[in-house]
Amino acid sequence: MTTFLERFADRGNGIAVAIKDLIDVAGSVTTAGTRALADAPPAPADAACLTEIRRREAAGELWLVGKTNLHELAYGTTGVNPWFGTPVNPLDDALIPGGSSSGSAVAVATGEADVALGSDTGGSVRIPAACCGVAGLKTTWGRIPLSGVWPLAPSLDTIGPLARDVAGLVTAMQLLEPGFTVRPSTAGDVEIGRLRGLGVDVDPVVDEAIDRALAAAGFAVRDVVVDGWRDAWSAADVILSAEAWRADGPLLARRRDDIGDVTANRIAASASVTVDAEYAARQVQLAWQRRLEDVFVDTPLLALPTLATLPPTIASEPVGLNRLTLPVNLAGLPGLSLPVAARGTSLPASLQLVAPAYGDEMLLSVGAVVEAALA
Repeated sequence: MTTFLERFADRGNGIAVAIKDLIDVAGSVTTAGTRALADAPPAPADAACLTEIRRREAAGELWLVGKTNLHELAYGTTGVNPWFGTPVNPLDDALIPGGSSSGSAVAVATGEADVALGSDTGGSVRIPAACCGVAGLKTTWGRIPLSGVWPLAPSLDTIGPLARDVAGLVTAMQLLEPGFTVRPSTAGDVEIGRLRGLGVDVDPVVDEAIDRALAAAGFAVRDVVVDGWRDAWSAADVILSAEAWRADGPLLARRRDDIGDVTANRIAASASVTVDAEYAARQVQLAWQRRLEDVFVDTPLLALPTLATLPPTIASEPVGLNRLTLPVNLAGLPGLSLPVAARGTSLPASLQLVAPAYGDEMLLSVGAVVEAALA
């Protein structure tokens, strides 16, 4: 049972909902994917983000399938877990499921859940969505409460949904935020800025798939160059590392043997981030946020790949999978990941759309247009 770490039910009425196991569910242990927390007491209360889900559950409108597996302590992008097994990517069992919300992506890709909650600190909803060929939404930072969620880097952490399509994401957002509404869009409503020149080597097959999807949807598209993408990625990595040390360093000190070597080494290395280095990274963050605000004055939506390659294999031990996602977290912006067909392969590429803060609704509205054009 590598997809779920705890199964609540095999069937029920209404929407089938899965929850990443770093989100507290009252009466269940929150393992965060690590043996170091597997013997912790059950959570005394639900995380704040489950309030509407519990109300709808009591009304018989949904049921909880279970708590999903993840990359240990949410600190990784492959989804490989040394303690509880690695969720099997339904596209090809040789491929990574993506992380850290690996189980949530697999649960919706296999139909075991209609929607699943994940977390995204540097790409942890969008990357597994891209790897498993489903849709994922990184919400605007601060929009969904994090109380009752095991932290990785609180100034970057977000809760967001995964589903098989945009309609499923809208449903999931209505479970996270009562009253969430998406107005229909047409291709003529929005001009999209196609991000180029980011200093990241992108597989031409992926780039072509993104361009073809936008053209098929009929959007007006113009190339946009944003300076500083790699600097933003580096600064975000510093901030993430510094905060991860504060979040998980005490656990590492207490339970080193119960944390896998890859994650333990990553946490330990984070201890080397100095106050001066973090301060400098915060200054880059402020400049990066202002730069993107300026871009959005003339361009309401940005498009780029989610992953620079097609979904990689587990054996390849991929690194740097968050090169195209982490800078979005640094800015605190919402990002949508949608599967798009790539020529010459059965594997999907993934389109990433990015909107200004609190533009989550616009992302899903535009995403629905893309999805319909590709159907």
